[in-house]
Amino acid sequence: MQISTRRLLLLLPAILVSACAGQAPVAYHTEKFDTTDIYSRRFPVTPAAACEAVNRTLLSQGYIVNTANATQVDGHKSFQPANDVHVEIAFRVVCTNDSSSGQMRSTVFVTALEDRYAVKKINNSASVGVGALGSLSLPFSFSDDSMVRVASETIETEKFYARFFQLVERYLGRTAIPATQMFLPALDPESAKKEETPTVSSPVPDQEQKQDQEQESKPTP
Repeated sequence: MQISTRRLLLLLPAILVSACAGQAPVAYHTEKFDTTDIYSRRFPVTPAAACEAVNRTLLSQGYIVNTANATQVDGHKSFQPANDVHVEIAFRVVCTNDSSSGQMRSTVFVTALEDRYAVKKINNSASVGVGALGSLSLPFSFSDDSMVRVASETIETEKFYARFFQLVERYLGRTAIPATQMFLPALDPESAKKEETPTVSSPVPDQEQKQDQEQESKPTP
């Protein structure tokens, strides 16, 4: 069956619209790379102390910690919201040294990845090898259940990370500094000394000392 050229031209716009509608949006178009305090906080402690607090934070919430050292902590936790759905959250935390001008500081960067799995049935057919004839397929099959990853996404919810950092603060006993203040210029040490040094005023002589000075200044008759 042949399609006329005129009919093909009439169908062409509909074909183009359907093709464009089927294209998924590109994920990286939403990346802004602006200053944000969702994934990071600053603490007035060493990186080792910050990572130790992170390690205890994850352990206290039932996470299995795979790596824990002075600069990095990795951990994961499994969830099963439904019978055929399995979810795993993996944490990666990096502690960096930001000390300057004699001030001990570190920045904690955290990223949580959510992997979602679903139960899929895989059908397998049985086959038997018969000498020179090769393999012979039998008229029956069996199914096997397996977990297949169906989605993987970085968690971007601000409240999720806020709860994490609040618990880190409890283990440190220190309040975190928002990441929006990470790029503020450090205070000059000389200026800091001037601000910390109090101004000492000269002592004011009391009334008796004033009178003695006046009498001494008078000429003797």
